[in-house]
Amino acid sequence: MKFIVETSARHAHVTAETLEILFGKGATLTPKKDLSQPGQFACEERISVVGPKNTLNGVSILGPVRPADQVEISATDARTIGIAAPIRESGDTAGSPGCKLVGPCGEVEISEGVIVAKRHIHMTPADAEALGVQDKQIVWVKIETPDRSAVLGDTVVRVSDKFSLAMHIDTDESNAVMGGRDMTGEIITID
Repeated sequence: MKFIVETSARHAHVTAETLEILFGKGATLTPKKDLSQPGQFACEERISVVGPKNTLNGVSILGPVRPADQVEISATDARTIGIAAPIRESGDTAGSPGCKLVGPCGEVEISEGVIVAKRHIHMTPADAEALGVQDKQIVWVKIETPDRSAVLGDTVVRVSDKFSLAMHIDTDESNAVMGGRDMTGEIITID
């Protein structure tokens, strides 16, 4: 069973409080494009992510607002801005490094929340049953593109009735396989 593989570019998730500091009192997120996961969207709002060595400008915010601030970047991005970001599942930010978020109206220093997102596959319980996997299981996935295929291990399965079947890899991983809009994946090994 094949599924789409999407490139998850650098982005931030912010709280309502952080959003107001960055964009002004009463600020709300402006949806630009719906994402593959139900209820998730890329926003018009962009920020700068500042590390000790450099700055990433024009970083997209994904909505809706979250209970905690989080920045997901690639390993290359992390090295560029001088942050030793760990590879973690989204939301697992305890003990991760922080950074400065800068918007047009203000800035926020977050004490933790910068990660390289662990590659993962979102799926419904019905998808998991069809694929013979369970939530939090680790699998290996063969990714196929017209120019270069690869097998990626250490891929976490994430199961929820709120998800839609899609694998997410970061820009470093996508570039390694010459990824584009037509990437597909297939589970080939289950740990």
